[in-house]
Amino acid sequence: MSNLPLDGTPLAASPLTRAVLEIDEYASGLGWDQPARLFALVDTAQLQADEPELAERLGLSGPDADPDAGRPSAGLTPVEQDELPDGLPLDEFLGTIAWPDAVTGCALTVERLMLPPTAEGSVPTDLDEEALAAWVARHPERQEVRMTVAVLRDGEREAALRLREKDAATEVLTGSDLVPGLAEALTATFTG
Repeated sequence: MSNLPLDGTPLAASPLTRAVLEIDEYASGLGWDQPARLFALVDTAQLQADEPELAERLGLSGPDADPDAGRPSAGLTPVEQDELPDGLPLDEFLGTIAWPDAVTGCALTVERLMLPPTAEGSVPTDLDEEALAAWVARHPERQEVRMTVAVLRDGEREAALRLREKDAATEVLTGSDLVPGLAEALTATFTG
């Protein structure tokens, strides 16, 4: 017997962790080299009550709903938002977001190049942002990573990291403080 729910995401303790892993699995199914994707997180039970037609289209209610599909009524449902605008830096875009009260939290998935801690000492300090990005892209120890970060209005946060070289659901690292800067930027979308 597998320890994965029917939707393929690993079992997780909290609704926020389940939502992060669900979004990570969704992004994984799209492949690599994808643009950043933004999601509203809504309370599943509230969505079912307030928007039954939308809940049914999302497979959360009605005859096709599967109560064992890994998303209990006390969970969170990720709803993908429109594509992020081209050419606008991510931090500037996040500063323009204002969520309606029905949105419990939000999540973002984004791909980046990262260096291991052993390479930190060799990073040049005299480069601008564009030159630094090019330097990292040429570094032999660089790793491609997909980061999925989610926050709730109350400040709870969770993240999932998936390395391109270890692209499997069983290799996804989760934790609340893995990408603190991005989590803070997402939290700020609720305080604007």
